[in-house]
Amino acid sequence: MYPILFEFRGIEITTFGLMLGLGFLAAGWVGSLDFPRKGYGKDTSWTVLMGALIGGIIGAKLYYSFLNWPLLVHDPLGTLFSRAGLVWYGGFIGGAIGVTVVVRRVKLPIGDVADVAALMLSLGYAIGRIGCFLVGDDYGRPTDSWVGIAFPNGSPPTTAGNLRDSFDVSLPDSVPDWEVLRVYPTQLFETAIMLVVFALLWRLRRHPHRAGWLFMLYLVLAGLERAFIEIFRVKDDRFFGPFTLAQLISVLIVAAGAFGMWALSRRRRGPAAAS
Repeated sequence: MYPILFEFRGIEITTFGLMLGLGFLAAGWVGSLDFPRKGYGKDTSWTVLMGALIGGIIGAKLYYSFLNWPLLVHDPLGTLFSRAGLVWYGGFIGGAIGVTVVVRRVKLPIGDVADVAALMLSLGYAIGRIGCFLVGDDYGRPTDSWVGIAFPNGSPPTTAGNLRDSFDVSLPDSVPDWEVLRVYPTQLFETAIMLVVFALLWRLRRHPHRAGWLFMLYLVLAGLERAFIEIFRVKDDRFFGPFTLAQLISVLIVAAGAFGMWALSRRRRGPAAAS
């Protein structure tokens, strides 16, 4: 893989950082296309995105710190300010809070903003996961199937020793710790699925239901996607038997989204809002 693009005066420019930036730019671009359709200026997209960026980074780091509490106690500053730890669900929760604060300050309807945010989130996430693939992070369990990819320079490398020690993967004793194994490229799975989700949401963006319905649909689809991917992910946070904390959160998000869709579909929008 290609974790480092180049180094400039001691500063490393990573492929993850590049794809994360491209993801945010793509999200902002999509928002600038759809906000005017709802009667808001193109700049609304970048205002909302700034709230999502600040809140998302704070939320991701706090969530990561919660999952790695002993590491936080041992090295609080290093844990909070390292490049690692941009956990999706923490970023999603923090980003939602950040966007809500911004929306309240500029007095925008939260339902309209949420519907456009659904488009922005799905496309931005799909692009960002390519960055995870390029640096060899957030990969899946070992596999012998044709889709398997080895990450000899991953974060960490997919050696048998790392999989045993870092993720508690059960491997035969005959497999030496130094052997690099192929794993499921779950990052690419997520990119493909979320591009399909984006295409579906884009097609349904003129839905006849009340504002916020599209975002609720996004919650259902994104929750299902993450719950499915967690089946293949190599994780060390399976606190609930074979299920991860992310899967538990996914179930709650799917339930909330399904309830929201039901509630908002009971009443249609007015003609002006549906234009």
